[in-house]
Amino acid sequence: MPSTLDLCEEYYGTRDLYKLLDIDKNTLEKDVKKAYYKLSLKVHPDRVAENQKADATEKFKILGKIYAVLSDPDKKKLYEEKGIIDDDEDESKLATWIEMWKTIFKPITDEDIENYQKSYVGSDLEKSDIKKAYMNGNGCINYLMSTVPFMAVEDEPRIIAMVKEWIDAGEVPEYEIFTKEPKAKRNRRHKKYARENLEAEEIKAKLAKEGNSLEKQIMRRQNERAQQYDDLFAKYFVEEKPKKKRASKQASKAAPEEPLRKVKSGRVSKAKK
Repeated sequence: MPSTLDLCEEYYGTRDLYKLLDIDKNTLEKDVKKAYYKLSLKVHPDRVAENQKADATEKFKILGKIYAVLSDPDKKKLYEEKGIIDDDEDESKLATWIEMWKTIFKPITDEDIENYQKSYVGSDLEKSDIKKAYMNGNGCINYLMSTVPFMAVEDEPRIIAMVKEWIDAGEVPEYEIFTKEPKAKRNRRHKKYARENLEAEEIKAKLAKEGNSLEKQIMRRQNERAQQYDDLFAKYFVEEKPKKKRASKQASKAAPEEPLRKVKSGRVSKAKK
């Protein structure tokens, strides 16, 4: 089984926990928590598209392990001095990463997200995130779309103008993949996001038709996912239960069969014994 550091490198491209969370060794515990929250919110399994859930789940679990290390003085010291993470000890104490996340942060509502979006868009934090994503992605707009929170195709003109100002001012280098992006690549991206938006609208319409609120749907998915995590990590957290004996062939044969049916006078009726 890959170690936590192996998984960090596989899913986040680095074995450096501080670099992964975009903090340094002297970061205060409360700021470590903020960094963890910010990144884990992006990959929370219940907040990504269906085709991204498997990947997001793995990333989310990795972040949970990282936070468990950096928020524990002994584990943090072991990592900093030896570059080691005790995976066995970590697994034995945490039941599910979803549950751990719930104990740290209050439930997030749609209103919370909308309010945060209003304060984030156009802020210095957004500008910092855009600049960082532009540099890390070598100017790839697709990378910006997947990295900068709340960025949509409608934001492209605003963000492109912003980056061009930085290029003219010499704050960032010019990447032709950004300033001279091929039309075919841009069209593919726009079609992709149009398709995803359509799927989102269809889901909302379906929920409204069924009379179920989004909150209930999320709660149901969380419960289902929590059960999946419990099953996945059962070997670490609970004793193995004895397997139920399979029913014998004779018992299965003795099970009553549904009476045969036949069509009679255009109506379906039970066959007479």
